[in-house]
Amino acid sequence: MTQQNQSPVLVVDFGAQYAQLIARRVREAHLYSEVVPHTATAAEIKAKNPAALILSGGPSSVYADNAPKLDPEILELGLPVFGICYGFQAMTDALGGTVAETGNREYGRTQIQVAGGVLHNGLTQTHQVWMSHGDAVTAAPEGFEVTASSEGAPVAAFENVEKHMAGVQYHPEVLHSPHGQEVLSRFLTQIAGLKPTWTAANIAEQLIEQVREQVGETGRAICGLSGGVDSAVAAALVQRAIGDRLTCVFVDHGLLRAGEREQVEQDFVAATGAKLITVDERAAFLSKLSGVTEPEAKRKAIGAEFIRSFERAVAQAMEGQQVDFLVQGTLYPDVVESGGGSGTANIKSHHNVGGLPDDVEFKLVEPLRLLFKDEVRAVGRELGLPDVIVSRQPFPGPGLGIRIIGEVTEDRLETLRAADQIAREELTTAGLDEQIWQCPVVLLADVRSVGVQGDQRTYGHPIVLRPVTSEDAMTADWVRIPYETLEKISTRITNEVAEVNRVVLDVTSKPPGTIEWE
Repeated sequence: MTQQNQSPVLVVDFGAQYAQLIARRVREAHLYSEVVPHTATAAEIKAKNPAALILSGGPSSVYADNAPKLDPEILELGLPVFGICYGFQAMTDALGGTVAETGNREYGRTQIQVAGGVLHNGLTQTHQVWMSHGDAVTAAPEGFEVTASSEGAPVAAFENVEKHMAGVQYHPEVLHSPHGQEVLSRFLTQIAGLKPTWTAANIAEQLIEQVREQVGETGRAICGLSGGVDSAVAAALVQRAIGDRLTCVFVDHGLLRAGEREQVEQDFVAATGAKLITVDERAAFLSKLSGVTEPEAKRKAIGAEFIRSFERAVAQAMEGQQVDFLVQGTLYPDVVESGGGSGTANIKSHHNVGGLPDDVEFKLVEPLRLLFKDEVRAVGRELGLPDVIVSRQPFPGPGLGIRIIGEVTEDRLETLRAADQIAREELTTAGLDEQIWQCPVVLLADVRSVGVQGDQRTYGHPIVLRPVTSEDAMTADWVRIPYETLEKISTRITNEVAEVNRVVLDVTSKPPGTIEWE
């Protein structure tokens, strides 16, 4: 999204664990947001024509020698400003208030006492927030009204409505602050005076127009479809913009879940009318994975073969014609984590396209690069993509290849596909799809355990269920699935899937465990 389309609410990142989450919460309040580093100068901030600033939290003390500093001139730009945690303290220090080490640290759930103001108006006088601070504001800057306090923070919130400035010591962006989203929204609309216009319909319309401008009236593009949400929505946007000048390529590497190829070939094409070429590379991938058991070796083998497969598919799709653009489903978290992006293709070999021939040069079209996953789903629905695609759980690029512990064979893939399909069906029937971010189903192919099935002794493989909930994949917690649903999944898998005689549940959070087993 260009600045001309929407003035951003800039989240100034002071090294916060939650900077991206703050930006997401602003988007959820229907306002466009971007993350910028704390090293941004007042001139650089002004050049982005922001609607408001949010100063994020961070791990430092404002008085430490190497603490990230706020350019004082930023606060003289006349912009609405909201400080959170460290940003609250940096704002206080820059405006002449007092930040001190009180000795009363607060980490985790904390009760604050509200004393009026716009941000907390009408909320329970004493309510829970999520704190994470050692230093505390002991005196607000001149002209600011103190609107909340806690045991360890004499000034837990302040505001100056006339200057369109406010701040809180706690983290309103996390779910552990139950009123946090409401407080953030009140700053944006009531103190900053912004109008929430960031909607799926507006986003889609603007992105389509931007793609038209980038590709031009005669340009042609290629998009590698994975079956996932990101590539599907990116392709749908580009197809809406340039029509049949887009060719989509789908590589069937044989590591897909049940029905995924049909989902792309039927549901996606029916919804978009896009031109699609499918290449069947299952035999090639199985050959490269033969005898490979080490996880990283499997990933590398899959990535290398995908490059070669995509090269062949691109040659077929180009049909001797010039194709200048490559469509990718890059999302905003990828851009932020890579330092903002340099305009070059920095591509994961196992997930997207990499290592194409030297004589094939593409310009990247990344229509989703300023969106979060939930916004991508909303845009997908706006474009008419079916829910079976838009609501699809995240799925690793190497596919089922990294959900088989041991060598990948056709028989083991069929076993895992069957178990995975049963798990997905029962979780959907139980109405748990909204609660579960993803549920990897893992086949312990190198493990066998004794069982009894049909009055006979068996020696089969275990299946692991790994249902997790997460917002950003950086952390995750396991989902408490009802026992009745677990029983149905276990019974069906052990009855219907040959070679499996045991189903186990992984109840490890991340950290310490990762989401995938390999």
